[in-house]
Amino acid sequence: MQKKGNKYGTHRVISPKGVLPQPADKIDNNADEIYDNEILIDVQTLNIDSASFTQIKEQAGGDKAKIAEIMLEIVESQGKHRNPVTGSGGMLLGTVERIGDALRGKIDLKEGDKVATLVSLSLTPLRIDRIKEIRTASDQVDIDGKAVLFESGIWAKIPADIPEKLALSVLDVAGAPAQTARLVKPGDTVLVIGAGGKSGLLCCYEARKRAGVTGTVIGLTYGREETERLVQLGFCDHVFAADARQPVPVMERVAELTNGEMADVTINCVNVADTEMASILSTKNTGVVYFFSMATSFTKAALGAEGVGSDVLMIIGNGYTKGHAEIALQELRENAELRRVFEELYA
Repeated sequence: MQKKGNKYGTHRVISPKGVLPQPADKIDNNADEIYDNEILIDVQTLNIDSASFTQIKEQAGGDKAKIAEIMLEIVESQGKHRNPVTGSGGMLLGTVERIGDALRGKIDLKEGDKVATLVSLSLTPLRIDRIKEIRTASDQVDIDGKAVLFESGIWAKIPADIPEKLALSVLDVAGAPAQTARLVKPGDTVLVIGAGGKSGLLCCYEARKRAGVTGTVIGLTYGREETERLVQLGFCDHVFAADARQPVPVMERVAELTNGEMADVTINCVNVADTEMASILSTKNTGVVYFFSMATSFTKAALGAEGVGSDVLMIIGNGYTKGHAEIALQELRENAELRRVFEELYA
């Protein structure tokens, strides 16, 4: 008989006691036995979140053997993949191996189904037996290993019409376009910072749909290639390259493009630190800044907005938004050019 587990996975917490799995220092990643409300997954691929993978790559000097060593050390010490610097994780692709007795027949899932977990690796019990391949361009790592999904954990079945690795890359950032769909209204001026990256491309497309012909979408990129790519996609009315860590030049450029009106909604999708003030200064008072980036500092954002007298509403990026998986995957179905870019870059 399987042991009864807590809905949120607190039964797996080793230290400190009394906390949830995400902030825990160490959790139990034993995959030989599962609790009655858990799902055991045979893991195929880890999709490390962009902020975390960027930090690990920099720490490793781009060396794949060192990247593997850092990842194995994180999982060995914590029982999960929570980057000790960024605090973030990612998500995974795998096959359902076992379903706990308390969940069997109560969820639309069966053993053998291919799924992507939509909860962070920073709270997911994970065991890595072997790292097989590291794809630095897509932040994906193929492994042999096991993971445990708690009863409260959300997941998505891999659709038949979208290849697995492509679906994984999109589902990893599904919260961003879904929040964009929720926040952007017809006629809005929308600024997407980090517009050339994975989440940024999806947000630009969704912002274009929601703002409509009366709205304006501005994409802020960093490198030349991603700038050219975004221009060619045609989702944005304006695209410009800048360092978002330099807030005043960014603010001045946005002011120029909006005749001083600034953005109604700013979506921050970057994977580096210190872009909070560029987001805040580029947004009008009473506007909205959505910080999807896991590199965001709450302290810098809150005190920075106060320091410049900005009355923007700031929203912390929640990786889960109702319907987020369906919204993100549908974008690829709707737009062949967007899908082509994702296939070239991330699949």
